[in-house]
Order: sequence, then structure tokens, then C-alpha cells
Amino acid sequence: MIVRNVKDVIGTDLEVKTDTWLSRRVLLKKDGMGFSFHETVIFPGSETHIHYQHHLEAVWCIEGDGEVETIADGKKYALGPGVVYALDEHDEHWLRGGKEPLRVICVFNPPLTGLEVHDEKGVYPAMPDAA
Repeated sequence: MIVRNVKDVIGTDLEVKTDTWLSRRVLLKKDGMGFSFHETVIFPGSETHIHYQHHLEAVWCIEGDGEVETIADGKKYALGPGVVYALDEHDEHWLRGGKEPLRVICVFNPPLTGLEVHDEKGVYPAMPDAA
């Protein structure tokens, strides 16, 4: 059994921060669960271009506000507590923070190793099985 507290990730290399978000990676590829599990905070007023070409992601919004916009069709979806969205078709999108920090719980398949950040195209790299 794996038991962890997200508080134990704070201040380690598994707390990854960019200009627009902060991600605490709690379960990772090395844990062998077939997915990774993260707590992420999207900063107010931020905008992040994301296009997970190698990963599927489900996101559960638990606090704050924001918006996700799918680039292919320009549809916008309001984000707030209780909203879940799933990028089931590797959807290229904009993730925007609202007036308050948006706290979300994310699941990735395949799982992340924990150190990924988006490249210039909004992509996390594909990781070899040995990673």
C-alpha cells in the first residue's frame, strides 16, 4: 500500500513551479499504478497553452475559478468546484486562471515521472518505459 501526504511533496523536486502553475506530483510512474496523480494550482489571471500529445489527462476542479478553451473549436468551459474535464482526444487547449487560485486534482495516463514541464508547444515529452 502507498500512503502519502501532499504536504510531504512541498519544497521537494516533486513540487514543480512555472509562471502560470504549481504542480505537486504525489503518485508517479515509479509507483507502478499505471497513472500519475497530482495536485495543481493554476495562478489567477494566467494563461497556459497545453497540448498533451503523449498523455491523457482528467482534471477535477476543487477550489477557485478559471476557464479551459479547446483550440480546435474555440469552445470555452467555466471551471470551478465540482467541475471535471477530461482531455480524452489529446485536446489542444488554453487553461486560464480566474480571479482566485484554481486548485485541481489531475490524473495522467501514461503516468508522469514527476519532473515534466511543458515545452514551447505545450507538450510533455513522451517518456521511455525505463524512465
